Amino acid sequence: MSMSHERGPRIPFQPAARLPDAAFEILAPEGRELRLFSACVEQLATGLQWAEGPVWFGDGRYLLVSDIPNDRILRWDDCSGAVSVFRQPSGNANGHARDAQGRLVSCEHLGRRVTRTEFDGRVTVLADRYDGKPLNSPNDITCGPDGGIWFTDPDFGIHGDWEGAPATREQLHGVYRIAPDTGELTRVLDDLAGPNGLAFTPDGKRLLVVESRAQPHRLIWSYAVDGATLSDKRLLIDAQGYGALDGIALDTQGRIWCGFGGGGQPDADPAQLDGVRVYSAEGKPLAHIHLPERCANLCFGGAKGNRLFMASSHSLYALYVNARGAVR
Repeated sequence: MSMSHERGPRIPFQPAARLPDAAFEILAPEGRELRLFSACVEQLATGLQWAEGPVWFGDGRYLLVSDIPNDRILRWDDCSGAVSVFRQPSGNANGHARDAQGRLVSCEHLGRRVTRTEFDGRVTVLADRYDGKPLNSPNDITCGPDGGIWFTDPDFGIHGDWEGAPATREQLHGVYRIAPDTGELTRVLDDLAGPNGLAFTPDGKRLLVVESRAQPHRLIWSYAVDGATLSDKRLLIDAQGYGALDGIALDTQGRIWCGFGGGGQPDADPAQLDGVRVYSAEGKPLAHIHLPERCANLCFGGAKGNRLFMASSHSLYALYVNARGAVR
């Protein structure tokens, strides 16, 4: 179903009429096993200003997704297909995750904070300052194997009024961890330009972080995790100028599913790069899911964990794949 909007007309989304869906491009032989022959890309909702941060609630069979400039979180219902407003205002919420108890944890640009929604609906602030100064604009978030909350903090939400409010940056771009027992906030990284999407490997031993403003190419780094300490920094993926990497999700085999868009390479059509790029656990490109809009973030969900939800510019898309999301 679609949300109403007042912008000009767009070309309507057309699901594939022929199988297999040509939107699923195979880039390496190993990518072929990820495609389901009779599964097609679906558009679940449209009319958003900038879709971000999808998170699946299997216990309620619904998905939440941020619409940042419209200052709202939307809810898509798996049973009815209905789209409704979950929260508005949302503090220009961006990324979401569930903590170890299943509660919603969110990155909010406007308040420059990370919050937790309690089971009774109250909102608790988990972090909004570090070393006495405001955070920049928390962006993406995940829960670690020990229950710690990890999030990235670039300054995208304080550039203007579109996704937050203009403000002077007082912190380095960083990655942070909120301790599960004490709530202590630790900055674990401060040397990445525009840290963005982040996710743990299925065994919980390594953390992947997207450096979305790295020059000349967007990068994904891999780190060994020991409590609140990161070490053994390894370059896992170099987008090589073609891809603008954003949010990421990992499946049970450690494959990396990346929100992707055109990177400005002069000999490439940016529109042909919009969608999701799939890499092996070692960083080899395996497949590309082409979408009519640039994909910002994504998550796995559905009854069997094999449905990929893709928050993409103005719309929410879904595709069943032959992989299951890593449980985290």
